[in-house]
Amino acid sequence: MRTATIQIRRDDETLVREAASAFAEAWRTGKSAGDLFTFSTPSQLFSVLSPKRWALIERLQAIGATSLRGLARALGRDVKRVHEDVAILLDWGLVERNDAGKLIVPYAVIHVDFDLRAAA
Repeated sequence: MRTATIQIRRDDETLVREAASAFAEAWRTGKSAGDLFTFSTPSQLFSVLSPKRWALIERLQAIGATSLRGLARALGRDVKRVHEDVAILLDWGLVERNDAGKLIVPYAVIHVDFDLRAAA
């Protein structure tokens, strides 16, 4: 299983420097540091990872590969709304379909990393 890091980075220059460093390390060692999902603002992050979508990811990690209906049942939610959330998470790559077409979270670990700093 893979590792994902979710971060908020407002500074494009820092983001590019970090990406170049991660690429160089992967090239040197042959090992990926994992997948990186970068958002430019907290509101962008929370528009993708709403509380219900975060709960969906947690539940799907816990139960493993399942159908859309099975996931909706496990969450106690309407299938149509779960479908809408899954579609967004599929687009972002936080949820995938396995070879059998079942939904999975392809990450053993999802790390969220961001700071809240006082205005300068």
